Amino acid sequence: MLKKIIIGLLIVFVIIQFFRPARNNSGDTSMDMRKKYTVSSDVDQILERACNDCHSNNTRYPWYAQVQPVSWWLASHIKDGKRHLNFSNFLANRVAFQKHRMEDCIEQIDKGEMPLDSYLWIHKDAKLSDADKATLKGWCQGVIDSLKAQYPADSLVMPKRKRA
Repeated sequence: MLKKIIIGLLIVFVIIQFFRPARNNSGDTSMDMRKKYTVSSDVDQILERACNDCHSNNTRYPWYAQVQPVSWWLASHIKDGKRHLNFSNFLANRVAFQKHRMEDCIEQIDKGEMPLDSYLWIHKDAKLSDADKATLKGWCQGVIDSLKAQYPADSLVMPKRKRA
């Protein structure tokens, strides 16, 4: 009986290898935040190693992303990360949303919520040092200040959500 279960699980494991999610490598930079906001080499390096895999349209996939169900799990994380913040599509959002996301970034950095612990298990180099955190927070604040200088205050306020 145990042998049949193991064989059955092995067959299922082999079959699911043929069902792969789409890769997050569009390369589309038409709405990338770098088109409007200055990103220093220090910030760019931090974003590249700690943020862009889940928060851009250009994920660097590790070898284990070829194995199901790990690939599905990674695709879910990437989709969720991009839903919250996508640097590659940043300019497609209203300026109030852009400001709000930069404020969220500062808050998440302060709370130590990003990068996710599950990401740090494998990507040890993504752990943010105090200097990295200060650099990112300063950059986020610079984007916020730039928005405040360019747009009227009322255009930078997120509309209240209607409650059902």
